[in-house]
Amino acid sequence: MKQKLREWLRRYLPAELLSVVATLAAAALALQATNSGLQAALAGTWAGNVAYFGWLLGQDIRLARRTLRAQNRRYTLRTFGRNVQALAVEFGLAEIADSFLIRPALLYYMPRWLGNFAGGILAAKLLADVTFYVPAIISYELSKNRLRNFDKP
Repeated sequence: MKQKLREWLRRYLPAELLSVVATLAAAALALQATNSGLQAALAGTWAGNVAYFGWLLGQDIRLARRTLRAQNRRYTLRTFGRNVQALAVEFGLAEIADSFLIRPALLYYMPRWLGNFAGGILAAKLLADVTFYVPAIISYELSKNRLRNFDKP
């Protein structure tokens, strides 16, 4: 289990850190520009998603390219499609609930409930992450050998 935890931290922690910064920055900028908590919640949700999934896709592409290069094979559009498919399988259900309901609602209400914008955004992000990672990690484990294995032609 310790090895699995290390694997998950290596995979998800850098993306999470990048996502936290993007979430806080986008929410603050949107609030300043629009004075709307709803706009801030939506901006924070989507900026965090772009940063998070952009990082993971970049890492998956890098790993696939390295594996293929070692076999004198090329990274193709089809390989890219497999990388995107793997992310969709890993995060699909968790992401739909997270992006369209749980995270925006928490990002909207937590700053109000706590009376502190930055603290509320951070607390909302952490709470939403709990409901996000359980199904995401299960999907990752179930799909990684089939969708992320580039060792065979």
